[in-house]
Amino acid sequence: MEGIPHPIPRTVEEVFQDFKGRRAGLIKALTNDVEKFYQQCDPEKENLCLYGLPNETWEVNLPVEEVPPELPEPALGINFARDGMQEKDWLSLVAVHSDSWLLAVAFYFGARFGFGKNERKRLFQMINDLPTIFEVVTGNVKQSKDQSATNNSSKSKLSGKTSRQPEPLTKGVKMSPPPKEDDESGEEDEEDDEQGATCGACGDNYGTDEFWICCDVCERWFHGKCVKITPAKAEHIKQYKCPSCSNKRARV
Repeated sequence: MEGIPHPIPRTVEEVFQDFKGRRAGLIKALTNDVEKFYQQCDPEKENLCLYGLPNETWEVNLPVEEVPPELPEPALGINFARDGMQEKDWLSLVAVHSDSWLLAVAFYFGARFGFGKNERKRLFQMINDLPTIFEVVTGNVKQSKDQSATNNSSKSKLSGKTSRQPEPLTKGVKMSPPPKEDDESGEEDEEDDEQGATCGACGDNYGTDEFWICCDVCERWFHGKCVKITPAKAEHIKQYKCPSCSNKRARV
């Protein structure tokens, strides 16, 4: 949805520059220009989309009418969700859809101009070196990198001794072996702690190379398979509640 035509990117470098320009515009809309963006997303209007333009600007507009469109289209109807949730959650949701749209546009150009395997890989690596819009909007840029390093470290130590982590990371979703609760004896007893931990669902002891998750409410540990949580699903859980705690909350 661009009033002024922009040069069509044809090389990996040109597509990446197009990506960066659109990304910069979207970030402006969701951070520096958020008040203006909020006002333009009136739920009383028709379906609206947020467009990032290659010249680092943005616009809220109706979707294009031609079918199929010349470029992939952003998420439709973002204005309808504006008043149905907290502002920060709405902005985060728009940011996630904006990240998806940027990738779609970049790889649309790659497909259109016949990028090969190596070119697509190089383009994605260049894109992946930048923080996502979601990370920028939510302020989780550094946290995301730290969590990635922590997860890699945890996976490499699953079969050995696990070092204790800072308090903010000892609750919630865990990829590393669970420590025994209420134990403050120090590092010498850590291996015994791990061996003594049991699943809150089946009662089995901790075993190496198993995925565990900790309930943020009761702080009990569970096999992922016992509570039907996979590692991939756990990555998207900000606060995990086991089935027992979820049922208690529901009754209240």
